[in-house]
Amino acid sequence: MKNGIGKEYDENDKLIFEGEYLNGEKYGKGREYYEGELIFEGEYKNNERWNGKRKEYDNDGILIFEGKYSNGKKSGKGIEFNGEDLIFEGEYLYNKKIKGKEYIKGKLEYEGEYLFNRKYNGKGYDENGNVIYELNNGNGKVKEYDKDNKLIFEGE
Repeated sequence: MKNGIGKEYDENDKLIFEGEYLNGEKYGKGREYYEGELIFEGEYKNNERWNGKRKEYDNDGILIFEGKYSNGKKSGKGIEFNGEDLIFEGEYLYNKKIKGKEYIKGKLEYEGEYLFNRKYNGKGYDENGNVIYELNNGNGKVKEYDKDNKLIFEGE
């Protein structure tokens, strides 16, 4: 029976798991691999990914999420990436965003609260950092700017 630190390999001798075992099951810290690339780092219990801090990677080994999980869902602080670009940093509850900042190509696009994973109370920004909309309980006011960064519309 597996107990302690060990490694598992597939039929092609590629590493698929390295970490801690207890009574023959993954239990404690571990790392999963796919086709030789790291895809997960975190805690295990009874052979399953478990609560706590974790890192998830795409099949090319690029970090796509770092944060906390509880009961198998993103819960607590976390950050998401698309390739090397940060796309969200904030807080989750049961896999849904509840508060944070969204980015597009490294620039802040939205900052505020979410309800059922949708923008709810906050501000949206254009590529120049201008506030282009403000939401209050899902309703909002919009501002539109021309190419010279002059305000050309403001309304609901």
